[in-house]
Amino acid sequence: MARLERLINLTATLLDADRLLSTEELRRRVPGYPDEESAFHRAFERDKETLRDMGVPIEIELLDPLDPNSYGYGVSKDAYYLRDPGLAPDELAALRLAASAVRLEGARGVEALWKLGGATSEQELAPPMASLPGSEQLPVLFSAVGERRTATFRYHGEDRTVDPFDLSFRNGHWYLGGRDHANDERRTFRLDRFESRARLGPPGAFERPAVPPAAPAQPWEWGDEESVVASLVVDATHAGPAVELLGADAVRERHDDGSVVLAVSVTNRPAFRSFVLGFLDHAEVLGPAELRDDIVSWLRSLCRP
Repeated sequence: MARLERLINLTATLLDADRLLSTEELRRRVPGYPDEESAFHRAFERDKETLRDMGVPIEIELLDPLDPNSYGYGVSKDAYYLRDPGLAPDELAALRLAASAVRLEGARGVEALWKLGGATSEQELAPPMASLPGSEQLPVLFSAVGERRTATFRYHGEDRTVDPFDLSFRNGHWYLGGRDHANDERRTFRLDRFESRARLGPPGAFERPAVPPAAPAQPWEWGDEESVVASLVVDATHAGPAVELLGADAVRERHDDGSVVLAVSVTNRPAFRSFVLGFLDHAEVLGPAELRDDIVSWLRSLCRP
């Protein structure tokens, strides 16, 4: 039996069941698995991860609290089937245009569009005008955002648990934004720096804010480095544009000569260095010392032959 057929049978079995099924029950009900015990478990784990990568919302729970190995598996019909959003013909046309203009590598957008009635065949879609890189994390995290599931993953050597608010694409990278449980504030995480697959909690685990915290607006705020507030002095000739860009709230001091001291939140040091360099000799980083030393070292490296 081809693996594709086995995956289809596994999905159908999980969907049709009215309760969670143990691995032994799945082994009996789904044809095509090896007879040998360890080979079966390896094949089942591979199939489970493949389905998750495809966006199938597999639920896992302990069947017996006294037995830590008694896992049961299932797929909720409400989570799996695409609900009819009631799109009008002009809205379907707009969706079709978006799907044809931008393709997401690895995403199954055409199949979803078929389900909504937006296209009858892939040949009907025009060649894309742009293509976005995908990520193996995207299908799972899209589910996390839509179903309000906490996401736990390894990042910079630490386990992080996040209430995901949004996914965004900026400067060639995908970012997950949400409330980081460790510090109880909004953080952004670059998907290509995840050190493990994201594990999701149950649906409806948190309430999404009516107005989610705003995503970073500037390149030096789009990063996953530890946040630091830079003190930047800009002379009178460039103070106006700098304040207009950063906002009046960033002003910490105004000097008699027209210069200003600005507070700049930085989580992406390379972007911040480029920003400061744009002022040439009209701006200076006052602190913190670690950030100032980093920029001095970078400038010296540019001057080396």
